[in-house]
Amino acid sequence: MLVSGSGAMSPLEKMSDETLSVDALAVLQRELGLDGLARFLRLYRSGSGDYTRDRHRWLEGATRT
Repeated sequence: MLVSGSGAMSPLEKMSDETLSVDALAVLQRELGLDGLARFLRLYRSGSGDYTRDRHRWLEGATRT
């Protein structure tokens, strides 16, 4: 797969994670606008905390029915 970057096409497999991230955010901003991009990032960025540890606490003492 080829993707466009700064004018030249480069294979996706050869792009660094940072370049891919920057290019993807630029596409989202272009297509969704700044407000849409901000909303997307708020919804889909990783949160804080430890889900696995918290899940064990939530399920402590739970039984199957």
